[in-house]
Amino acid sequence: MFESPSVAYQPLIAARPIVDAHGIPRSREYGDVYHAADGAWAQAHHVFLQGNGLPERWQGRPRFTVCETGFGLGLNFLALWRAWREDPRRPARLHLVSFEAHPLRADDLAALLARYAGDAAVSGLVRELAAQWPPLVPGIHRLDFEKGAVTLTLGFGDACAMASSLDFVADAFFLDGFAPARNPRMWTPALMHALAAHAAPGATAATWCSAGAVRRALQDAGFAVEKRRGFAGKTHMIAAVHSGACQSAGAPPAHVAVVGGGIAGAAVAQALSLRDIPVTVFDAQGAARAHQGHVAAALTPLVARDDNARARLSRAGSQRALARWGALPADARPWQCGTLQLSRDAGRAADAASVLQALAFPPSWVCGVDAARASDIAGLPLSRGGLYFSTGMLVRPHALIQALAAAPGIRHVQANIRRIDHGSGGWRLYTDTDEEVGQAPVVVLANALGARDVLGASELLAPLPRLAQMHALAGEVTLLPEHGLHGGPRCIVGGEGYLLPAVEGWCVAGSTYAHGATESHVTAAGQAVNIGKAAGLLADAVPVRQWAASAGSLPGWAGWRAVLPGRLPAIGPVSHADCLFLATGYASRGLSWAALAGDIIAARLCGEPAMLESELLAVIAPR
Repeated sequence: MFESPSVAYQPLIAARPIVDAHGIPRSREYGDVYHAADGAWAQAHHVFLQGNGLPERWQGRPRFTVCETGFGLGLNFLALWRAWREDPRRPARLHLVSFEAHPLRADDLAALLARYAGDAAVSGLVRELAAQWPPLVPGIHRLDFEKGAVTLTLGFGDACAMASSLDFVADAFFLDGFAPARNPRMWTPALMHALAAHAAPGATAATWCSAGAVRRALQDAGFAVEKRRGFAGKTHMIAAVHSGACQSAGAPPAHVAVVGGGIAGAAVAQALSLRDIPVTVFDAQGAARAHQGHVAAALTPLVARDDNARARLSRAGSQRALARWGALPADARPWQCGTLQLSRDAGRAADAASVLQALAFPPSWVCGVDAARASDIAGLPLSRGGLYFSTGMLVRPHALIQALAAAPGIRHVQANIRRIDHGSGGWRLYTDTDEEVGQAPVVVLANALGARDVLGASELLAPLPRLAQMHALAGEVTLLPEHGLHGGPRCIVGGEGYLLPAVEGWCVAGSTYAHGATESHVTAAGQAVNIGKAAGLLADAVPVRQWAASAGSLPGWAGWRAVLPGRLPAIGPVSHADCLFLATGYASRGLSWAALAGDIIAARLCGEPAMLESELLAVIAPR
């Protein structure tokens, strides 16, 4: 999908390392080696682990966070992960935040890491890292290992900009850029100050580089610096300690109440369950039942020329959905079938081509296709070309919500929550008959338009003018028999409407937008609209238009969208109410926002590095 530009954008340029005569990977861009010739593992252990007092410093702690300034091949991360695995007194959670302006392509990373995978203790870790390597698109990428006990937060972009825009608290720093003479941006006073702003009390830092300018930059940023014996022929390395610029977060909550059992609430509940936090979900009727008959839906990112907030959020959301839902049972698991987003006309097709050139996204993630190629991908003759997203996903909402709701530690209470009240023991939840049905230290309102009503009844809505404008928008989809569509498309086909691959013998066509509706149900008029939209996507519209006479008698599904001004969601803490969070206003992109929202809220409650840059979190903050 395509949107107009709104913000400045810098394309991501991938690294293309070479292996020198000594077998050491070397950067083409900076003419420097990725690690010392005496060995990557030995360097990681001597400089970065021992230099930061690890593993001793993390022992007995519930969590430990490390920040690294240059991810490179990922060898320091793998060494850190290995040390965590081998330490019986390791912290329950280990987080690494790492920045990389020139990440490797997946095939290059896998080929280079294979050179280091001879040790059985790291070979499995290498395979796991290579398997989860994200597409080379700018922004924050979260990778989860060891069932979430080890996380890697990768910032693809300039280290100083990334460090300044991401919220986290670091217990240790790995300073590992290329040599200052080769890449001075990795050693500037500005970067050292940006890192120091994230230092926990007693945070340590270590680097192989002992240049005077680096020592002075660290000292100016508040680090107490000392020289130590260097590695691989270097006389000295640097170790440093910071008195602390920010406090670590407290313990995770003992219990969270989630209001709403639809996709928003179920995704929040799953994210908390994965962190071993007990959850009670309050829902009036069981929202999974409300999606019975909703056979399938699409989950597709979009692009904008300057990578605006909506595009960045949709990209992050689709990646998080695949990460969180990819291991669910087969009927609930997203099917990565790809999406064709057709251009409206030749002019828009040319504009889309120029957008892709400016973005420099990998063609394996999104590429332009003409009508012939689009038809080959879809397996049906299409009316025009457009953009092809290989990561587009088909989702079965009813099965998905059921699977998420079944995660361990989630309790379900059938109740229509009308208002909430905060007291000395936390939040109390009341039904529409004013019966108290639950208490919890933290509440998440994930009940679509109902969140606005709960805030209003609880006298919490006045400081949130955008939330006060949230409204409901009705819509319906229509099911067309696959046998009348030659089996249906092999991928999602979108444009003015959409047509989905067949599920259980039916292809979903959609969708309608009924402004001002007082009811949401399947109608003959709505089915006629959906049939017309689907027909417009195909070069041969006859197979679809044959169903026009049956409009009103075809199966379908109808529901509501909760829409906020700007059509972006409200996700995060309510600033004027302690321990109250919102996950609502998803409009037509509930599947895009749901998994991301769950992890945004859960990560904040657990003191983890943020899932997104602060500027994006500000865009979706409740207000």
